[in-house]
Amino acid sequence: MRVIVHGGAGGIPEEPDTRQKVLDDAANAGAATSDPLDAVESALKVLESNDRFNAGYGGAIQSDGVVRTDAGIMRSDREAGAATSMAGIEHAISVARVVLEETPHVLIAGDHAVDLASDFGIETGVELRTEKTTARFTEENPPQGSPREHLQWLETRFGTGADQAGGSTATPHDKHAPDHDTVGAVAYDGTMFVAATSTGGRSFALAGRVGDVPQIGSGFYASPAGGASSTGAGEDIAKTTLTRRAVRHLERGMDAQTAADLAIEEFGELTGSSAGVIVLDDSGAGSAFNSDGMQTSVAQK
Repeated sequence: MRVIVHGGAGGIPEEPDTRQKVLDDAANAGAATSDPLDAVESALKVLESNDRFNAGYGGAIQSDGVVRTDAGIMRSDREAGAATSMAGIEHAISVARVVLEETPHVLIAGDHAVDLASDFGIETGVELRTEKTTARFTEENPPQGSPREHLQWLETRFGTGADQAGGSTATPHDKHAPDHDTVGAVAYDGTMFVAATSTGGRSFALAGRVGDVPQIGSGFYASPAGGASSTGAGEDIAKTTLTRRAVRHLERGMDAQTAADLAIEEFGELTGSSAGVIVLDDSGAGSAFNSDGMQTSVAQK
């Protein structure tokens, strides 16, 4: 089993060596399995449980104070499943797999996705906020009232595609990026590719916001040529279908690294935003990003 994982594209993280070790553990956990679905799920569950990443525990808090998780998974036979906008779900990837394997659908949302998770033995009602994320949210004087009032509050906080979000002193032209840490994995067992992505969203987003991650061809994609997982400015990734773009380059005969490089080059030209992508084909792995950093890990057993 060959596995590549990413820990999100964005700024240079705190304690990168410690973070890299978690990514290595995740890749090794995936590579130790015998099924590519198990591989990506095992890898991402390691990252969803670690608050150094923006997925599951420690995920970004939306404007109403709630962490909502999303994930998507796809096999190279184009079977797919995704789950979105789930409160209290640490392992969103496991819910996405249930959608793929147990339902005739490709996407289940909100409370209904949480109920589905519960029916299939996935833990619900998990506290996903940490002391750090709660303090950061509280310092921003969270909004009350209607969605329109929330929109006024997040106008100078949610950020642009280039820089994500800012702080209470930010203006629409002066923001920084506190979280690009969506996680993803792609696995290959010699026969089947599986691509998957999981996230806690973006800080200071409107309650109920859903980005690229659970959207097929945006946050994740797989075909017989290979698979890809993305991270970064979710709205722009969704508008440009970044992972479908990367896999299409594989289908045209490019290797994984060339496909990743070209997809990010095209994405930057189209949007001016920052993102990253990992790509796996039958000969190797590739990764590319146009942000300050993106940590990855590759393992094979």
